[in-house]
Amino acid sequence: MTDQRFVRDFSEIGLRDVALVGGKNASLGEMYRELTAEGLRVPDGFAITSEAYRHTLEASGAWPALHAALDGLDPTDVVDLAGRARRAREIVYGAQLPAEIVEQVLESYRRLLAQYGEHTAVAVRSSATAEDLPDASFAGQHETFLNVRGERSLLDAVQRCFASLFTDRAIHYRVDQGFDHFKVALSVGVMRMVRSDIGASGVLFTIDTESGFNDVVFVTSAYGLGENVVQGAVDPDEFYVHKPTFSAGYRAVLRRRLGDKAVKMVLSEGGTRHTTRNLPTPKADRARFSISDADVLDLVQAALVIERHYGVPMDVEWAKDGVDGLTYIVQARPETAASQRSAVVLESYVVDEHGATLCEGRSVGERVASGAVRVINELGELSSFRPGEVLVADTTTPDWEPVMKTAAAVVTNRGGRTCHAAIIARELGIPAVVGTGDGTTRLATGTTVTVSCAEGDTGRIYAGSASFHIDTTDVSGLQRPRTKIMVNLGNPDLAFRTAMLPSDGVGLARMEFVISESIKAHPLALVHPELVSDPAVRAEVERLSSGYPDGAAYFVERLSEGIGTIAAAFFPRPVVVRMSDFKTNEYASLLGGSDFEPHEENPMLGFRGASRYAHPAYTEGFALECRAVRRVREDMGLDNLIVMLPFVRRLQEADLVLDRMAELGLKRGENGLEVYAMCEIPNNVILMDQFAERFDGFSIGSNDLTQLTLGVDRDSALVAFDYDERDPGVKEMIRLAVEGCRRNGVHSGLCGQAPSDFPDMAEFLVEIGIDSMSLNPDSVLAVTRAVLDLESRLGR
Repeated sequence: MTDQRFVRDFSEIGLRDVALVGGKNASLGEMYRELTAEGLRVPDGFAITSEAYRHTLEASGAWPALHAALDGLDPTDVVDLAGRARRAREIVYGAQLPAEIVEQVLESYRRLLAQYGEHTAVAVRSSATAEDLPDASFAGQHETFLNVRGERSLLDAVQRCFASLFTDRAIHYRVDQGFDHFKVALSVGVMRMVRSDIGASGVLFTIDTESGFNDVVFVTSAYGLGENVVQGAVDPDEFYVHKPTFSAGYRAVLRRRLGDKAVKMVLSEGGTRHTTRNLPTPKADRARFSISDADVLDLVQAALVIERHYGVPMDVEWAKDGVDGLTYIVQARPETAASQRSAVVLESYVVDEHGATLCEGRSVGERVASGAVRVINELGELSSFRPGEVLVADTTTPDWEPVMKTAAAVVTNRGGRTCHAAIIARELGIPAVVGTGDGTTRLATGTTVTVSCAEGDTGRIYAGSASFHIDTTDVSGLQRPRTKIMVNLGNPDLAFRTAMLPSDGVGLARMEFVISESIKAHPLALVHPELVSDPAVRAEVERLSSGYPDGAAYFVERLSEGIGTIAAAFFPRPVVVRMSDFKTNEYASLLGGSDFEPHEENPMLGFRGASRYAHPAYTEGFALECRAVRRVREDMGLDNLIVMLPFVRRLQEADLVLDRMAELGLKRGENGLEVYAMCEIPNNVILMDQFAERFDGFSIGSNDLTQLTLGVDRDSALVAFDYDERDPGVKEMIRLAVEGCRRNGVHSGLCGQAPSDFPDMAEFLVEIGIDSMSLNPDSVLAVTRAVLDLESRLGR
């Protein structure tokens, strides 16, 4: 017997105790001891120390047998690794717990039952001394046992946790990370089970996991116990919250995505190893979010407390108790992938040409890779995998990691962007597309494919070997020119990544992109579905808005989330959002649109832009657009959003629209609201002094201004030879517009394609003193350098 203490309560341990209780338990103790006073909810529990592990093996004489099992290991030989790992686990599991350890464990267990009730179930979780470190997560390497009840089951779970130090995946991971198998020890945490089996659970990150953008909290959630989210067995709900505006007092979810949540893990009665099971999620539950906005905001508050205390981006597991309705933090560790990226060296993968799209899912990794497909249906088939192949499976578990390390890319049917497969893919630096639904049936072993995660949130698998290139740029020494260099952006999925470019904001955020890609239906069809003549189209419009109070609420929420994501990505830099600028034929192509749009021979010059906004035929649609903008500025707190009106033909039209905006709560000058207009009609240039009385700035639309100055239909291939933004007449119109803005003390910018395509056009704009130019993202760096050089030569 010994007087040594082999058990510590959470209240006794903290981050200094990693060597004693492992990274996971040290973090739980740190949060329980230091952060509960700040409102953080962490279930109480205790840690069985790493000394207990060592003492158990020493007392049983297991060390020589372990060395014999592992000495000479070749981690690349999957079959040999499996056999040696199995033998090591048998040795450790067979080592009997010494009486003094049993006594201390049961004493602490009984105290926990006295605190929470005699029928309380516990979670028994492994915590290695080389786990949850800032540069190595060891995610999913060791075992966890849930819904453990009774002393006998508890002790058995402890022994199984000890043995899990030698799972195939843990052994392989230690080799990769350079850890000695015999210097790493394992502690075991025992904590009250949160009843998320009748609630929800998930993972959150205090950083965007794909881009490394640091100003958001990313939350995932699904019904039931959290293992399904971590293991990638479900496609979870996703939520983003903007940290700066949240900290300023605004309480709004920036963006949300409904996951499929096909199954949920619940508790079942059993011994140590079969205490949970998966059940199909009811259809009605799958069609709604698994947690409320209030739950999301509660989790974000906890996440920011944790991040502030640790001082680094964090990876946090949480659970919502279905009995008391509260959310609890059950694990927190430093994030080890996105946060390790260089902030000054930008790497961007660009797909140049590709084959047919075979399937799609959630993108992980922002990279591109090609290789031959290898479909793996079960663990026993892993030995057939060859390095450089694309691993395709229903889902992956930590046992698959030795082959994931050699894969070109990973594709799964199930899982979300915080599942184990996604985490490991990021650490390995390979692209992964998760949650495809049917990747294992659409992709055939032996066929060559390209896995692209470089096109936003949607990952795509293309047939054949696509051509792509990698742009790598060091921006550490890049100065800012006097001329503001801004970006054109429509796709919110690209906002976080694009915001990391050295720019001065967004000169043109295209509202119509969000409407067509995220909303998909005509706004009036959503407001009046009964007027949609085609029954199938009407049913699809109603399906889109199901789960929302009505079609109008769906439009406003989806549009505000898209615009808000762009505004948040660049906050506090200005973001100029152009109100919808569809032509009638483009509006008609939206779901239900043909019932609300007239046929026009030349839509480019027809019912578009400002003329629609105050017109009775679109007044309800414009009201929804304004509601979305107000939600972004007032509810989300993103007051860097500037509104811009397109195609304002006449002064009277400007007055009508501005008055209508004021009626809808968007009054120029109130709450810092600035309103710009596109300068794309010769009349805007001719009457610049009068237009400038009504607007705070102008963005020259060189595409339409060229069309209307030269009288060329820019949609006609027959007269394309006459379309040239560099024509002397067009350049004179631009010069007059810039001079007019300067004369009236309002902002001048240009958001057309010309400066991206023609360096001499960018040079002309700098020479005439334009305030800003807005470019496609791929042109920003080259044009910035050219402008810096020109300004230097001009002595500016």
